[in-house]
Amino acid sequence: MALELRGITKRFPGVLANDDVSLAVGSGEVLALLGENGAGKTTLMNILYGLYRPDEGSVVVDDRELDLASSRDAIAAGIGMVHQHFMLVPVFTVAENVILGQEPSGPLGVIKKDAARATVRDISERYRLHVDPDAVIEDLPVGVQQRVEIVKVLNREARYVIFDEPTAVLTPQEVEEFFAIVRGLQADGKGIIFITHKLGEALEVADRVAVMRAGRKVAEVTPGETSEAHLAELMVGRPVELVVPKDTSHPGATVLQVQDLVVRDDRGHRAVNGVTFEVRTGEIVGVAGVQGNGQTELIEAIMGLRPSLAGNVVLDGTDVTDYNPRQLHEARVSHIPEDRQESGLVLGFTVAENMVLNCYYEEPFSRVLVMDWDATNEAAQRLVKQYDVRTPGIEVPVSNLSGGNQQKVIVAREFDRDVRLVIASQPTRGIDVGSIEYIHGQIVAKRDAGAAVLVVSSELDEVTALADRILVLYHGKIAGEFPPDADITEIGLAMLGSGR
Repeated sequence: MALELRGITKRFPGVLANDDVSLAVGSGEVLALLGENGAGKTTLMNILYGLYRPDEGSVVVDDRELDLASSRDAIAAGIGMVHQHFMLVPVFTVAENVILGQEPSGPLGVIKKDAARATVRDISERYRLHVDPDAVIEDLPVGVQQRVEIVKVLNREARYVIFDEPTAVLTPQEVEEFFAIVRGLQADGKGIIFITHKLGEALEVADRVAVMRAGRKVAEVTPGETSEAHLAELMVGRPVELVVPKDTSHPGATVLQVQDLVVRDDRGHRAVNGVTFEVRTGEIVGVAGVQGNGQTELIEAIMGLRPSLAGNVVLDGTDVTDYNPRQLHEARVSHIPEDRQESGLVLGFTVAENMVLNCYYEEPFSRVLVMDWDATNEAAQRLVKQYDVRTPGIEVPVSNLSGGNQQKVIVAREFDRDVRLVIASQPTRGIDVGSIEYIHGQIVAKRDAGAAVLVVSSELDEVTALADRILVLYHGKIAGEFPPDADITEIGLAMLGSGR
């Protein structure tokens, strides 16, 4: 019994997203799917889940060709998907989320809530998911919310489960718990497709690893016959440096001081609650933590994007707590925002226009009230070449670029000047291993040039690879400070609020 994709080809205007791709996963088997941004993984899974129709090829379950016109058809065929961004209603209970759309009801349409709770308990016990059916989603940690998504899939009797970047926001302890869940599903005969960019995890959990590049499947290997370096080379088409090359830091004068900072979130709650730390020249300070523990509000307050309730932000001895983003730019602060599409780019603008978003009003790009497009285009051409931005031209909308190349546009714009402080929030979120290698190199180069660097990432591997000191943020407070070679389990416990 198997789920198969046979000769799948999918075209979009000007793009061949999938080119004659064939994959199969059997019952009780884990298939890891790797590939760069734009390699065609997402398109392929959207076809498998009924969200796209292929131009050529077919989806087959147990030798029966399927006609998948919607995700409802995929679910009916026993295919389930756990998305990277959870599809849960925060104010509903676990049981309410699990039965949403197929509520068990009695006379007069009254929902049988006891039956819903019993269903959640049965599935939870069978697969050792440890989920309370009466818990409210917004009160649950990320790792437990992911288990709720798994219960939803299993409640729909899925025999094949797609996991899209399932460990992206989990702590090391939660990753191990997730792997145990995967092995339990595998032992129960479920076929699993595991999409990830974490090479070590693919090797640990998969029976087979398929690699895609430029819309085609370029390799299929078993973990025993490959390595992380080999997989990275297959994905990118060239050798990739997986370890961030950097010398020992030599910190100098303090550049950034954050003192007793208190910041509210959008709901009026204290997301940052009395945080104090400093960043010095020639060092990278990494902030680790499960997403949602105040990281976003902390960076927005430092960058003048959100008012603070109390405390101070000091830059080179000057209180900049009330500075706006332009004032901070002119104070030689660069900022890679958390969400490149929402906060870092204007998607309808060209590559050239996005390259000067932070300095369009300055010489040589501005002549009082008129843009100097020759100077703008010349700078954009230089930055595209210098920062290896893969684009058909500087005149195309930045929305046409892959996620990794969009991120490179931001890095080019923010790093193309002498800066005192670099603030990089989720600098490589959702991008491929080749772009990660490049952006990490640029961040280290800024440190070595004497800048102070603050990196915030939900990827613990990224924090430990880049940072010279690591701070852990938990419930809006500093839960611990660690050297980069600290035991990863100890850091993970601090991320869960159980550390020292």
